[in-house]
Amino acid sequence: MRPLTDETPKPLLEAGGQALIEHQLRGLAAAGVREAVVNLGWLGARIAGRLGDGSRYGLRIAYSDEGWPALETGGALRRALPLLGERPFLLVNGDVYTDYAWPALLARARDWPDACRAHLVLVPNPAHHPRGDFTLADGKLVEPPGAARLTFSGLSIIDPRLLDEAPDAGAFPLAPLLRAAARQGRVSAELHAGLWSDVGTPERLQALQALLAPPLQTGPAAHKP
Repeated sequence: MRPLTDETPKPLLEAGGQALIEHQLRGLAAAGVREAVVNLGWLGARIAGRLGDGSRYGLRIAYSDEGWPALETGGALRRALPLLGERPFLLVNGDVYTDYAWPALLARARDWPDACRAHLVLVPNPAHHPRGDFTLADGKLVEPPGAARLTFSGLSIIDPRLLDEAPDAGAFPLAPLLRAAARQGRVSAELHAGLWSDVGTPERLQALQALLAPPLQTGPAAHKP
């Protein structure tokens, strides 16, 4: 995303008149979420400065600062665990846009099966990621060889117990832990076929901005006497 992200972290890039992460916070608040933990990495102080305490979105925001260099998806999540509690929580990438119905994910988190360690929202593979990430079968994340894969949307529910086998320190990715739990039948999943963008390039950001732009207002044609 450079040069756009040289001075602006990706979650603060704007589309539809507000930052990507603000779309998510307002959607989550409207669905009933009242507390959020925001991970800070690259230019994290700018994110905290923009979001503040979360009251403008109807939320209370706490911050977990992973510093720089980044701790990757797993290391950053492990650092934030003391703020997240012991119950399953929603984990959402701060730089995606979607029309996913947040209440459905909240309802699933409230009625959480004890054996489950994660739930992932998958989307059809976009053109820039044709090979996908994970395989969905009968509501479960599976890893059969050669099976068609879907793309991870960045929306999920995580049970803190997923990180029980995580490294003790340092940076590490979350995906290997998800795949290990999936092999044990402990990861559920669903397909979201609606609007989703990971806004990974300036061109995709421009496309999203065009999609969310308000329609042009045209007045009545001028009448000449």
